[in-house]
Amino acid sequence: MLRVFVTHNPEDLDAYYGRSLPPLQDIAEVRVNPLDRDLTTPELIDAAKECQVIVAHRATPGDAELFAQSPDLVAFLRTAVDISTVDVDAASGNGVLVAHADKSFVASTAELALALMLDLSRNVSASTIDYGSGQQPPQRGGVQMSGRTAGIIGLGAIGSYLAELLQGIGMTVVAHDPHVTEADVEMVSFAELLGRSDYVLPLAVSIPETHGLIGEAELSAMKPGAFLVNVSRGELLDEAAVAAALDSGHLGGLGMDVGQAPDQRPSPELAARPGVVATPHLGGLTPENADAQAASSVEQVQAMLEQRMPPRTVNEYAATRLRALWTGAVDG
Repeated sequence: MLRVFVTHNPEDLDAYYGRSLPPLQDIAEVRVNPLDRDLTTPELIDAAKECQVIVAHRATPGDAELFAQSPDLVAFLRTAVDISTVDVDAASGNGVLVAHADKSFVASTAELALALMLDLSRNVSASTIDYGSGQQPPQRGGVQMSGRTAGIIGLGAIGSYLAELLQGIGMTVVAHDPHVTEADVEMVSFAELLGRSDYVLPLAVSIPETHGLIGEAELSAMKPGAFLVNVSRGELLDEAAVAAALDSGHLGGLGMDVGQAPDQRPSPELAARPGVVATPHLGGLTPENADAQAASSVEQVQAMLEQRMPPRTVNEYAATRLRALWTGAVDG
């Protein structure tokens, strides 16, 4: 039986992995994070000692130190699609397989983007907060989204799904993606998108070239009073420039589910500003997505037990420890 360590802290274990824990325990010897917070890499090395598989929450990095100092580790399974904080080269150099979850978050993340857009447009949270504090909310004027233009930067799975939702409520959708030439929306240049859009939604992949994608120049190019909504990655925004645009009034409002705080959550200082609607990285936190991503790791462990290469593996060529484990099982 494989020994598996699950890194999720208690909050994340309950929210994201609780329903998949019993099926995992049925097929493996399972340990869980013993602390009430995320583990540091040295703590993880110690806690997962002698475990062959680490099932890692998105907040758990796969550092080179982990792979070098965990001689029994054969696989690092991320219960998310993003593996940008996993040192795949270091894992491969130590013979450790790396795999990620299935892309099941598309609908839930796109729907949250729509929710943030609606909230910014109609001041839902502001009125709710007033009522909750015992005050009578003022009649704040809103923005009708139907007839307005949304600009989507990055027309991948989430962007395409969101475009269809927005078109369904009567919005015009334009998009910019250097990797897409044909789509069901109007493809425009980055500059044209910024200048035409009432709502700008950066959904580009997070790579060094897209860090700070929306900065001072891009914010200045946006329509006065336009809204910015980020449900992708915090590093896509220059947060100092966004704060300045909010303070000046040029940016009409900011919706954010991600930011540059730990676990990609919104930065508290920015989230607390007037004109901001923020959620703590909840894009994928629906039962449909959370269960699918957690179950993905159970499927991968089951595959290893059956001596099959797990699905969604990124370095199959380097999985020498897993192959040695299989060989030992056969020889034994």
